[in-house]
Amino acid sequence: MQFSSDMLAWLIYGVPVVVVLFLYMRNYKARTEVHQELLLESVAQGLTEPPSLHPVVDVGLCIGSGACVKSCPEDALGVIDGKAVLIGAAHCIGHGACFPACPVEAIKLVFGTEKRGIDIPVVKPNFESNVPGIFIAGELGGMGLIRKCAEQGRQALAAAKAMMPASSAEYDIVIVGAGPAGIGAGLGALEAKLKYKILEQEESLGGAVYHYPRGKIAMTAPVTLPIIGKVKMTEVSKEELLEFWNGVLEKTGLQIAFRERMESIEKVGDAFVVKTAEGSYNAKTVLLAIGRRGTPRKLNVPGENTPKVVYRLIDPEQYKGQRVLVVGGGDSALEAAVSISQQKGSRVTISYRSESFSRVKEKNRVALKTAEETGRLRVLLQSSPTSIETDKVNLKYKEEPVAIRNDIVIVCAGGELPTPLLKKIGVMFETHHGDA
Repeated sequence: MQFSSDMLAWLIYGVPVVVVLFLYMRNYKARTEVHQELLLESVAQGLTEPPSLHPVVDVGLCIGSGACVKSCPEDALGVIDGKAVLIGAAHCIGHGACFPACPVEAIKLVFGTEKRGIDIPVVKPNFESNVPGIFIAGELGGMGLIRKCAEQGRQALAAAKAMMPASSAEYDIVIVGAGPAGIGAGLGALEAKLKYKILEQEESLGGAVYHYPRGKIAMTAPVTLPIIGKVKMTEVSKEELLEFWNGVLEKTGLQIAFRERMESIEKVGDAFVVKTAEGSYNAKTVLLAIGRRGTPRKLNVPGENTPKVVYRLIDPEQYKGQRVLVVGGGDSALEAAVSISQQKGSRVTISYRSESFSRVKEKNRVALKTAEETGRLRVLLQSSPTSIETDKVNLKYKEEPVAIRNDIVIVCAGGELPTPLLKKIGVMFETHHGDA
């Protein structure tokens, strides 16, 4: 059998193209179905509200290239009906890698949604608030990207230095927070030979990154820091980033006062007085470089201020063979309880004040039920701690007093932002509902 030249050309060039198109459409359809299922799952579980900075897609501009999907380290984006969609809102933590990845600029990064507004302080282009001398940079001021937080910290420090009033205050500037913005500002102060004080409520630097789970991707772009210069990072884990930040401290001698939580700010004469549990600091200017995670919400029960009470899970393995009480009813509480229950010899109880875990991911609900059924974990709904002692915790369980033997208490009850404190000194806020 002989083929004409046209047919031969078709066999050589046309058939492969048809095959490639067929495979592409089949894969495209399969991916779309997967993304639709994930979106429906999020909706069914009530997990449609992103916790922080997140993308909004202009469907009129979006061409469905999928570049944003590939760039997201949290798999929070998908493509449905040829348009990018935030299919995992609860997973989005504001990396912002999707924004530069979009080839047609169809994505903008915003705080808040139509249903849930987020209060953002009013700041000028130089990062000064409406209260002269108080500057705000980083996540609290509406920026969740690590590289930009660090840059904002540097710029805010430069602005504060340029406007620094004549004063007899002990410090030129007090910087509250040792996340990317605080570190960027601190390095700027060190470079400018200013007298500074950095306050950090945690025992480690890193801000929100410090609270990420092990191995989580924490940064997706290079950053430029005072003294250090440009740091070429693309995708680094939480551990790698914290190691880098600690290396910066060792290299530069930057000083941070850990475990000091800002309790109040007052204007006294020509200076600000920043108070912590450890003391008071007089400064010409103040830079608030705190995140939106806030101060851990406490139980406010006797015995809470003891070393056995912590407010995050860093490494489940450290609780091998221990009796652990997890307090809370969100995903972080369930994930902590389940992961600790998998450690050899551990005995875990989770306490939650409500009748059910109503707003958690289905996979966490299933994992908790499995751990409970296998006897590795005990669930006490309608319960709350009333006091904490050296070797036990007293609870109210369905209106009855109960005592359980205990070594460690992990409180996963969310955080409280210093919004009332800032409003008290006159800082103005705007409520954002998904607008840039």
